[in-house]
Amino acid sequence: MRAGGAEEVAKDDRDVVSAFRAVLADRVGKERFDLWFGANVRLERAGDGLVVGAPSGFFSDFLRINFRRHLEAAWETVTGSAAGIEFRVDRTLPDPHAPLAPAQPPQTDGAPTSDGADEPASDAARRRNGQGTAGRRRFAALESFVVGPSNRLAYAAAELAVRQPGELSPLLVYGPTGVGKTHLLEGVWTAAKRWRRDITAIYLSSEQFASGFLQALRGQGLPSFRRKYRDVDVLILDDLQFLCGKKYTQVELLYTIDTLLREGRQLVLASDCAPRDMGDFAAELATRLESGVVCPMEPPDYPTRLGIVRYMAHRMRLDVPEAVVDFIASHLTRHARQLSGALCRLKATSRATGEPITLRMAEEALGDLIRASSPVLGLADIDRAVCHTFGLEPQALKSSGKAKRVTYPRMLAMWLARKYTRSALSEIGQYFGGRSHATVISANKRVEGWLADGTTVELASKTWQIAEAIREVERSLRAG
Repeated sequence: MRAGGAEEVAKDDRDVVSAFRAVLADRVGKERFDLWFGANVRLERAGDGLVVGAPSGFFSDFLRINFRRHLEAAWETVTGSAAGIEFRVDRTLPDPHAPLAPAQPPQTDGAPTSDGADEPASDAARRRNGQGTAGRRRFAALESFVVGPSNRLAYAAAELAVRQPGELSPLLVYGPTGVGKTHLLEGVWTAAKRWRRDITAIYLSSEQFASGFLQALRGQGLPSFRRKYRDVDVLILDDLQFLCGKKYTQVELLYTIDTLLREGRQLVLASDCAPRDMGDFAAELATRLESGVVCPMEPPDYPTRLGIVRYMAHRMRLDVPEAVVDFIASHLTRHARQLSGALCRLKATSRATGEPITLRMAEEALGDLIRASSPVLGLADIDRAVCHTFGLEPQALKSSGKAKRVTYPRMLAMWLARKYTRSALSEIGQYFGGRSHATVISANKRVEGWLADGTTVELASKTWQIAEAIREVERSLRAG
């Protein structure tokens, strides 16, 4: 009986998964379903939920980001259960999106420069190379893109777009300014030209596309305009949000996308937000873009910022001590342009003074940049971050406790309060247990002394270098 019961359960599971596949295919469309949920993905029932097995981390991340809501809705339709979807990597599954070997070895004759892109000498040369109006600006390379958790999916998709054009099309990356969208798009153009010498690839901004379309309309040059952008192998379009509100240009882009997709060509686009979140953007166009790969890009996390600073310092031929690299990456957190600006300022300061770059110089030279980029914090924020970092109960810093496990973090909190808040000494003392302004001054002198001497202190049953303890609290503050 047990064996028969097990067979019935297994058959029931297979029937449920089979019905689920049919519902999912209906929701996402047969072509997308065949591409992403064919023999390369394993769907299994696990209790009341569903396990989605994929052959790689990239594949799994893509399914999670782009299909989770479709998977959940289809599962609820079939089973009546809103149980969760679990994504797993199963290396035994065939990976159709694994990198392929290039059709021919990269050539050196006429290949991109060490910066990763051609530098055409004339407008005619730029047109032949499909570089649009990039001028003599050197394009970025994929190899110089610093990969981290905030951009790994977008980078993997971009690599695949180069190695297997048309496989993931359209590819749209989106995110706030300074997260590397343009670098990634330029890298795709550079790598595509390097990977296959005969490929036609065009990179341009949405403003250039719109201007060219209007000029073509006025000058009876529409057939030529359409041939230019619909006959390419790879079309790369930056700053898509520029087209919001431009109805006729959006229609032209929609037809261009449809033509390229029918031909199996590759589109790569970038915008500052997801298509569905763009105001005054055609629903049809947004749907067409969402039928491909949509990858978010977030501001770089700390490890990624470290990598960016090191790479930029190398490119600028700057000798930057690791302590300064850490200082910049810890305090400038919004985007890569901040990091570049900080290094440029250090380079200028070093040249002007004849002094090598040191941590003390960086603190002085970059002080205003750091203050301008730092959020306005309150005493409660400092209190919360210190308690979280050192494992203290919420009211510990306001208590009358005099043990070092409380007094040392309290002194550090007062020092941070003076650095990051606009509170007066008396306000700081009052907040941290009704202490006097003299106590706050004393605490600040004590912490400054620790920093000057490189003192190690006991905090949360652990010995810390004081500078590292401060950085850890600051990371907690930035994380909110």
